[in-house]
Amino acid sequence: MNKSDADRLSGTFAALADPTRRAILKRLTAGPANVKDLAEPFDMSGPAVSKHLRVLERAGLIRRGRDAQARPCELEAAPLPHVATWMES
Repeated sequence: MNKSDADRLSGTFAALADPTRRAILKRLTAGPANVKDLAEPFDMSGPAVSKHLRVLERAGLIRRGRDAQARPCELEAAPLPHVATWMES
């Protein structure tokens, strides 16, 4: 495993380490959602939820689009096979 792969793997694990971020990812398995919908089950401010979303986006686990005023988020599972491969080795 080269350094960039190791850095990506570390970023993925760091993003998955937080229970709020894991809950957001679980919600996104049902399909895209906007930030307001993703924030609903949590007792935190919109900016706090946005911070979690930025971490997930930097790790490549979600993609945020633009639809007029909305910023829908959707699951991007591409990093997860790398985690599985690492765990198997």
